[in-house]
Amino acid sequence: MADTSITKARTLLTPATARPSPYAALGAAALAATAAVLMAGVMVLGPGVRFDETAISARP
Repeated sequence: MADTSITKARTLLTPATARPSPYAALGAAALAATAAVLMAGVMVLGPGVRFDETAISARP
């Protein structure tokens, strides 16, 4: 009787195996692609680029 209780307790204490989700991999790939595009935009523009807006009086 003690042997069956111990084996039942061991089976209850073993962690369940997590199944990998394909959606998690897809989300990670999308995040990496977005970061790559943003970093490429920063490298193309560079740190010295400024966008000066025209003065309000110069607009028609």
